[in-house]
Amino acid sequence: MRENVRVTTVIEQSAPVAPRLIATDLDGTLLRDDKTVSDRTIRALAAAEEAGVEVFFVTGRPARWMDVVSDHVHGHGLAICANGAAVADLHAGGRLLQVRGLERETALDVVHTLRAAAPGTSFAVELATGIHYEPAYPPFHLDPGATIAVAEKLLHEEVPGEGVPVLKLLAKHGELDPDEFLALARAAAGERATFTRSSPTALIEISGPGVSKASTLELCCAERGIAAAEVVAFGDMPNDVEMLSWAGTSYAMGNAHPAALAAASGRTVTNNEDGVAVVIERILAERAGSLAGR
Repeated sequence: MRENVRVTTVIEQSAPVAPRLIATDLDGTLLRDDKTVSDRTIRALAAAEEAGVEVFFVTGRPARWMDVVSDHVHGHGLAICANGAAVADLHAGGRLLQVRGLERETALDVVHTLRAAAPGTSFAVELATGIHYEPAYPPFHLDPGATIAVAEKLLHEEVPGEGVPVLKLLAKHGELDPDEFLALARAAAGERATFTRSSPTALIEISGPGVSKASTLELCCAERGIAAAEVVAFGDMPNDVEMLSWAGTSYAMGNAHPAALAAASGRTVTNNEDGVAVVIERILAERAGSLAGR
């Protein structure tokens, strides 16, 4: 999920010789375009864990779509999903350990605001138990059991406060430019929720106020006594911007959106060229060299 921006070589930057945690996005970053993890990347992830560096997958995907990397989670088994709205244990089948939800009343308010600001917008609701969507919303073939109904019905609670947590709201427009749609949504309701995007289409992802990949990653790192300066992050799209800005060292992929390129402190090659593995290999080689020189 990327724009046509390409960098073919790693831009050197000062990376910590002994980072304690690597945080990487999946689609357009760790995964190749065919949604696989290359053998080279698998080896690099394993080598990082063996060297004592934790690896966190930090993605907009829901936990149930993490099968693409679940075999490559070592140690802790944790992943940050739904743009920071959930922390999942992939060793336990994606069981949610932490949820940072979007209040249903806020979600309804955003739905009404965006319908007025951008007529033709359709919505999907990502719950902790799965996704459901409006009739005009493109169907999710990976979720054949989804309920199809208007957003008001999807967000309705029989007893206020007792419904399944809402992880995020998705808003889709068939005609607007993706970045223009995001800017419009932020201008209309940005004070009520967090708006971002990771798709090449006009698809916006809406989370609770302050919820992002970065804010949840920061919480997970604080639990482990890991500072931002000890984190190396990778990403390619606007939903990675906060994480790339927060981490002490960060790399935008060679195929990254301009916003991700601007936020990162360095750049690597594209996802199809194993850009994450390239950097991990270099970091581990520098670390080995430093230890050998002592």
